Amino acid sequence: MAIEQQPVNLETVPPPRAEPVRRYRWYHHAAALVFVFCCFEVGIILVFMPWLDWWPRNYFAALSPTWYEFWSNTYLRGAVSGLGLVNVAIAFSEMLRLKRFRRR
Repeated sequence: MAIEQQPVNLETVPPPRAEPVRRYRWYHHAAALVFVFCCFEVGIILVFMPWLDWWPRNYFAALSPTWYEFWSNTYLRGAVSGLGLVNVAIAFSEMLRLKRFRRR
């Protein structure tokens, strides 16, 4: 059983619609740069701060001995450093996406 195709009449097919070109202003570029800088800075702080000597000496660790054990746990420090690495990765991926602001 063969299906017969009808010939296409090109006069009745609408032409494809062209998408408008996005126009980026200077403040779009500035906001992207600020976002990249903030993500990178927060990421670097989160990567290195848990491993400094004064990390367990803070308000939350001083509440009770249980909190001090939790706060000085290497697994918590590693998790915070992992979040920092995620922030740095986001900053680099957004930095690579800055090409979208180039003029065409």
